[in-house]
Amino acid sequence: MQRFMLKSKIHRAKLTGTDLDYEGSITIDRTLLEAADILPGEQVHVLNLNNGQRLVTYAIEAEAGSGTVLLNGPAARLGMAGDLVVILTYAALTDDEARTHRPKVVQVDGHNQPRRK
Repeated sequence: MQRFMLKSKIHRAKLTGTDLDYEGSITIDRTLLEAADILPGEQVHVLNLNNGQRLVTYAIEAEAGSGTVLLNGPAARLGMAGDLVVILTYAALTDDEARTHRPKVVQVDGHNQPRRK
């Protein structure tokens, strides 16, 4: 049996904008991707805290330190600059792995930089 478990989360990032004319996805600062162990092209779930919208898309890497969190393509209709979002990834784990797994949780500051613990 496999269980689908939370792998990582970027918590309360602020959308820096939208780009309706882009082909799709969400562009995320490379620093955040690395902190949350998210690869470019990896499936992500985006939850918009301001309007309740949820979407599934894939991550695109933005310049490290830029603070970029940008909804692209059709997803651009589901948020606006300033909205707070939670970005989630999941992993399929065996039952034994799932019982000891701990997800990576990345808290961000007001500039979309990881908070120091």
